[in-house]
Amino acid sequence: MFYEMTIAGLKRQLPLCRVTDDLYIGAFIMFGDVEITKACATELLKKAPEFDIMVTAESKGIPLVYEMARQAGVNDYVVCRKGPKVYMDNVVYTDVNSITTDHVQTLCLGQDDIDKLKGKRVLIVDDVISTGGSLKSIETLVNQVGGNIVGKMTVLAEGDAADRDDIVCLEKLPVFNADGTIK
Repeated sequence: MFYEMTIAGLKRQLPLCRVTDDLYIGAFIMFGDVEITKACATELLKKAPEFDIMVTAESKGIPLVYEMARQAGVNDYVVCRKGPKVYMDNVVYTDVNSITTDHVQTLCLGQDDIDKLKGKRVLIVDDVISTGGSLKSIETLVNQVGGNIVGKMTVLAEGDAADRDDIVCLEKLPVFNADGTIK
């Protein structure tokens, strides 16, 4: 089963994936789709507030935030990592619970990224926001290190996230019943 939608002027078929017996979601996969990544970056930047730096989770949002930074002429962006790396000093952590992952994960930042965010106007970027678990974790990290969140943007706002007024999105993505009908 698929759900066809137009995103940033481009038609895409999103495969419907089971989350529970009675809940399916449309999987938006940006990895490997340069055309959609470029188009979404362009459209999100048109709606973006003034910012100094962008941040995303170590996820499918990485190519999006890279392309947004490239188009905006910004040389840095921050990725909240899923675990500490040997080169990271003074690591700060938070937990994340996402609808697309079957267990609690960790997001963290090291001192180099902390320095990039501290006192800066930070734009949070993600590919899809659904329950808001990943978004909340990124917000927690940015606030912990002294960043000033000026906006939260996503390509698709899914389910209840579509009704949030604190998120800028390009399109709303419904959730689905097991038979592929919209809930």
